[in-house]
Formats: sequence, structure tokens, C-alpha cells
Amino acid sequence: MVSTHAPHAGSAPPGGKPNLRERFNAMRNLPPFLKQIWQTSPGLTIASLGLRVIRALLPIVTLYIGKLIIDEAIRLVGLGLGFQSLGGAWRSGQLNPLLWLLVLEFALAILSDLLGRLVSYADALLSELFTNATSIRLMEHAATLDLEDFEDPDLQDKLDRARRQTMGRMNLMSMLFGQMQDAITVVSFAAGLLIYAPWLIVLLAIALIPAFVGEAHFNALGYSLNFQWTPERRQLEYMRQMGASVETAKEVKIFNLHRFLISRYRTLADKFFLANRSLARRRAVWGALLAALGTLGYYVAYGYIAWRTVRGDFSIGDLTFLAGSFRRLRQLLEGLLVGFSQVAGQALYLDDLFSFFELEPEITSPENPVPVPRPMARGFTFENVGFRYPDAGRWAVRHLDFELRAGEVLALVGENGAGKTTLVKLLARLYDPDEGRILLDGRDLRDYDIDELRANIGVIFQDFVRYHLTAGENIGVGRIEAMDDTARIREAARRAMADEVIASLPMGYDQLIGRRFKTGVDLSGGQWQKIAIARAYMRDAQVMILDEPTAALDARSEFEVFQRFKELSDNRTAVLISHRFSSVRMADRILVLNEGRLEASGTHEQLLAAGGRYAELFELQAAGYR
Repeated sequence: MVSTHAPHAGSAPPGGKPNLRERFNAMRNLPPFLKQIWQTSPGLTIASLGLRVIRALLPIVTLYIGKLIIDEAIRLVGLGLGFQSLGGAWRSGQLNPLLWLLVLEFALAILSDLLGRLVSYADALLSELFTNATSIRLMEHAATLDLEDFEDPDLQDKLDRARRQTMGRMNLMSMLFGQMQDAITVVSFAAGLLIYAPWLIVLLAIALIPAFVGEAHFNALGYSLNFQWTPERRQLEYMRQMGASVETAKEVKIFNLHRFLISRYRTLADKFFLANRSLARRRAVWGALLAALGTLGYYVAYGYIAWRTVRGDFSIGDLTFLAGSFRRLRQLLEGLLVGFSQVAGQALYLDDLFSFFELEPEITSPENPVPVPRPMARGFTFENVGFRYPDAGRWAVRHLDFELRAGEVLALVGENGAGKTTLVKLLARLYDPDEGRILLDGRDLRDYDIDELRANIGVIFQDFVRYHLTAGENIGVGRIEAMDDTARIREAARRAMADEVIASLPMGYDQLIGRRFKTGVDLSGGQWQKIAIARAYMRDAQVMILDEPTAALDARSEFEVFQRFKELSDNRTAVLISHRFSSVRMADRILVLNEGRLEASGTHEQLLAAGGRYAELFELQAAGYR
């Protein structure tokens, strides 16, 4: 099976610093990102942008009013009115223009603060909604991907980065919206400077270019570092979980593993810290040097404005306005250039999110699927089936030719690694064969709708999931559309002999199980397995598969479970996988697998009579009970 998961067109080369073209290419992620924000909440998006536009014009207006205040104060001083008291000055009416200007500036300050708080409020709500919407989309898309994707370490890294971007990209929204606000403010300040001294704009631009280039360079290095360290970050998270989780606490204490885990975590964390520290140190030094050039440009301009004021070209108010405008313009332009570089860096991270969304499953339903037969007439046929896991050197199964007849109880036996679970995955079409084909009633499994096919197959794997939900929900997930069907859940529990387990819980079917949450009640391994088996019965599928889910049960309990399973499998096709021969002997037919190949087939008695691997394994196990 050849993977179609190609790298995203604009993603940075693994382990390398993205070049300028790749950084600009990553900017194409911004339109779909903004589109997602708009789709999350058009109202909040308009509110955030509209408030920012209004707030963007306030600085130039405030600064100009400050100029008028200074000019008015100097004018009053020049008149030599000699006011003796504030009351007398007030009654004369000479201070009215100055007072109104002060009131206006005060009102603008209050308005600016209010708009800032409203913007933060809108952004916080929009951020929460966007994170929720993107997380849901991430889970929905992950559900469409193949099992292969979740077993591939490289794609696990991609998924890990995609999860991080879901939670961390909303600062990019605020950054983009803030860039737009600052751009409007820059235009307003630039218009004021152009009226007085146009060449100051050119001086400012020249002074800021080095800082922009430096910021862009270090943003790219930061992305490269984070990209390279994705596997190590996953290892750090794994060590953190292993060292402090209820699932591992027993073994960590028994084997005294905490020192080992802490040591491994500290070693990795220190390496990551040193790499980050080195980058942060270089960024700080070069950032300070390059920023100094911008400061030099400002003081050259400030000196020029002061000279023009002394010469009489500008008033003191003009000096204040121009100096303030140039200072703010320098800060804003520097912020815009650095912000643009940061946006380009953030857009590289968006590549991780959008490239995950671009992954397409290889195992899909056909355009015009054939209805799954109900009931199945002939069953399944394996024709020269071979399968090899991606990047694996050897075949997991090969040259498999056999039938799983409708209504038959089939058992699979073999040593670990013989291919039993792989065969089940192929049967449920979690994988497609690399060689040969699997037929259902004479039609290739690829001709059927995947969801309909899997709805007719109930599988409980050896590593079944322990859902930290209520006991009833743990069973109900077996057929999610019947989650609220209490009678069906209770019947499934009775079939799996899980009803006795649930009866012992304080809140019965409504009891939260597992230790993750405060009100949860934990179960033994055997009790969990009975709940999981009930999940399979909940499905009421035509094909029932138990892939060694009874390993935690004692021999008697397993025999009872399988006996019940056989009794309830009338007119159903069933597959049993177990290492206990006392259980598999009740099957209609037994397949013996060895190193991925079918070695023998027959009833328990036939296989014993034939000798071979089955008889050898049976005798080895029987000897342990003598």
C-alpha cells in the first residue's frame, strides 16, 4: 500500500530553516484562516474590526488636540493677562477654549480605553469560539483518517503540531487585526508628517529595515527549532504522563521508576532549554543592536524638527505634534514590520494545521456502494491476501486463503506476532490488503460503504478503550445511535455478564467509572473487560469478533463468557481469538496462524489428531494444568 500523504506544498523542509520564498508562501494560509474566523462568528468579527478602526484614528486626533492645547497655553501666556486666581480667570472667559480642548482630550482618553476593553472582550469571545470550532473540526477530520495515520510516528508529530496550533493560533488573529489597526494609525500620522517634512518618512523607513530583517531571520529560526523538536516534545509529554498518572502509579512505585523517568525528562528538557536559550540570547543581542539604528533615526529627525522650531518655522505646539507623531510613527512602523515578520512566522505554524486538514484517507467508500447483505448468505472469503505495515520489513500476513462462512464460529490461534489481530483489522477494513482481496458474499469489501460495513461488525480488541464515562455510556458507545436505549444497554450487559458488575456500583448504570474524575469508581481488569464485551453485544452486528478481550479473566470466567458468546451467536458469524485452548475448542473451526501464514485448519479434534503446531501448543498448555 503506497501512502498518498505527501508533504504540504509550502511546509518547511524537515530540520531546516525555511527560506524567504517558503515564508512568503506560508502567507497563503492567512485567507483561509481569516475565512474560518469569519465563519466562527461574523458578528463578533465585524465588532472587533469596527472598534479597531475607530480606535486607530484616536491617536492622531489626540496628539493634534495636544498641539492645540500647547499653542493655546502659549498664546494666553503671551497676552500677559496676569490672572490672580483661578476663579477670576474662569469668570473672564479667556480660559474657555483651553478648557474645552482639555475636556475633549479627556473624553478621547476615556473613549480609547473603553474601545480597548471592548476589543479585548470581542477578541476573547471570538478566540474561545474559534478554538472550540477548530478543535471540533480537528476531531471530525481525524475520524476520517486511516488507522495507518495514527500508527505513523511522522503523522503523529503532524497531529501533535496541529493540536498545538488549534489552541495557540488565536494570538495570530489578534496580531492580524492589530496590524490592520496600526496600519490605519500609521497612515494618519504619515499624512500629518507629509504636510510638514516629507523626507522624514524616508529616513524612518531606512532606519527600520535592519530591525525587520533581523526579526524575520530569528522568527524563521524559532519555527525551525520547534519543528525539529516535535518528537522530543512528545517524549517530554509522555515522560510527564508516565511519572504522574494513575495508570502507571503502581509500576512506577514497585519498580522505583520515578528517578529514571525524572532523569530522562530532565535530560530532554535541559537540551530543549539550552537550544531555546541560545536562540533567545542571539535574538536579544542582535535585536538591541538593530533597534539602536531605529533610535538613531528618530533623534536625527527630532534634532531637525527642533532646529526648524528654533528658526521660527514651527510653533512649540508644532514641535510637540511633529516629535510625538514621528516617535509614534517609528514605534508603529517598527511594530508593523516586526509584526509582519511574526505573522509570516505564525503562518508557517498554520501550515501544520492546514496540512493536517489536507490529509486524505486512502480507505474510502466507493461513489456507488453495494448494500451490505442482510443477512449474509455466504460470508467472507480471503483470496491470497497479503499485508505489510507501512515501512515494515516483513509481511504481517501473506498468502491467506480461507473462508469465514456465514453463521460459523471461527477461532484463530497462534503465537504472538502470528498475524491474528492483523487479520481482524483487514476483516473490519481498518486496512486494505496489499495483495489479494477479501470478499463478502462474492463482492470485494471495497465495493461496500465503510460505515455500513463496520456497523455490521462488532469488534472488541485486546487493548479495548476504558472510557471514563458512566457504566451505561461505556456500553452504549457500542451503538452510539442507541445510546439512550436503556433496555438495549441492560440486555447487552446481561449477555456479557456485566450486569452483576454494574449492580454492585453505587449508582448502577449511572455510575461514572474509572479514576480520572472525582466521583468515578474504578473496576478490576476483568470487570472492565465484561463492560467492553457488553459493548460488542450492544452493536447487535452480523459479525462478532472477540480479539482476546478476556485476558484478565480467570479460566472459568473466560469459559463462561465464550460459552455464552457461542450460545448467543446463533445465526451470526463469529471470530474468537484466545490463547486458552479450553475456550477455542468450542469453535466450529480453528485456523492456526504462524508468522503470518495459514498453517492448518480444522476442528479441535482434527487438529489434535494431525499433530503439528496446534497439538504442540495444546500439550504445552495442558501440561501446565497437570
